[in-house]
Amino acid sequence: MKPILLIMIGLSAYIHAEFTTTSQPSGVVKDTSTQLVWQDDYSDNGGSIKNATWTDAIDYCDGLSLAGGGWRLPNKKELLSLVDYSKYNPSINGIFSHTTSGFYWSSTTYADNTDDAWVVNFNGGDTDDNYKPGTNGVRCVR
Repeated sequence: MKPILLIMIGLSAYIHAEFTTTSQPSGVVKDTSTQLVWQDDYSDNGGSIKNATWTDAIDYCDGLSLAGGGWRLPNKKELLSLVDYSKYNPSINGIFSHTTSGFYWSSTTYADNTDDAWVVNFNGGDTDDNYKPGTNGVRCVR
């Protein structure tokens, strides 16, 4: 019974996500339940989702000047909070304008192999580990 309760508590952050956009700053989505602000503007990349290696994804978020800067690569739990399991291809809340149905980097290194990091697949919402020198999508948070 205790493991089920712990799972339910852990999932509660994902179930209660409430997203909103504001006119200022534009190009961002705020989760009012966690107070996290998410990148949804890729004009710095020609309007396309940024794809990068894990190290370059970290550097990209650190250098992102959108809406005043202060961005970072989200950890696995934060990135999973964007998944909407009632949707598919992409499995994310429709408030986000820019999402491809593919893997996005998290900042969380995979414990069993530190050459890998956790990724979230916004095709169906599953997670996996990917080799850090490979390329995946990037969505920054602050």
